[in-house]
Amino acid sequence: MDRQTWDRRRVSFGAVAQLYERTRPGYPAEAVAWMLSGVRPGGTVLDLGAGTGKLTRALLADGFQVVAVEPSAPMREALSAAVRDARVLEGSAEEIPLPDGSVDGIVVGQAYHWFDPELANPEMARVLRTGGTLGLVWNVLDERTGWVALLGQELDALDRNSSLSGRSVADELGAAFRPAEQADFRHVQRLTVTDLLDLVRSRSYVATLETPERDTLLRRVETLVLRNAPVDGHQVLALPYVASTYRATRR
Repeated sequence: MDRQTWDRRRVSFGAVAQLYERTRPGYPAEAVAWMLSGVRPGGTVLDLGAGTGKLTRALLADGFQVVAVEPSAPMREALSAAVRDARVLEGSAEEIPLPDGSVDGIVVGQAYHWFDPELANPEMARVLRTGGTLGLVWNVLDERTGWVALLGQELDALDRNSSLSGRSVADELGAAFRPAEQADFRHVQRLTVTDLLDLVRSRSYVATLETPERDTLLRRVETLVLRNAPVDGHQVLALPYVASTYRATRR
């Protein structure tokens, strides 16, 4: 993917903030607990690239003090409307608006692949205290299920920046962090066929398509789902995910 396309996709989420909030899955409690197992109860955790607060809510439920940093104004507005107990700040991974060593943990949900690691990794190390924990998580379609594999193939044909896209998280974080550990946590999102189509619309590589191409894709996805997915009488289906999760300790 060229830099211009990457930049356009990176800033595309503001236009689909409400779709993102309504249709994107949350994160399994087990994944959040594993990521932050080294952070004391009540500690301060930075949710970086917080989006609409999908991960912020899980952090608050676990009793952490949360600072949510997000560059997109529409995403921050959706976050603030949905989550009342977090401190919400404008900022980015490359310029975190916090003092040195001010947080006990950092988590990044579905966003690290949009960071510039040469700038973001030192910034994360700067604001994270020594011995603090960095956690990264992606919800990835669980393609062990046949119809989900077909859906994945349809979307992969467009996606040139898949969440892990050949990047080695364990090797990329740099000398400030100990080697990363990785674990998978499986979970299921229940949603209607209409919601699934809106979820597809919320993806950056779909949101940035021209309207005719996007409409054609959505018709193909709808046909694929109705022909292959087990849909109940209310047109609700179960979409399985793997929460691919990493954690690393600040040296």
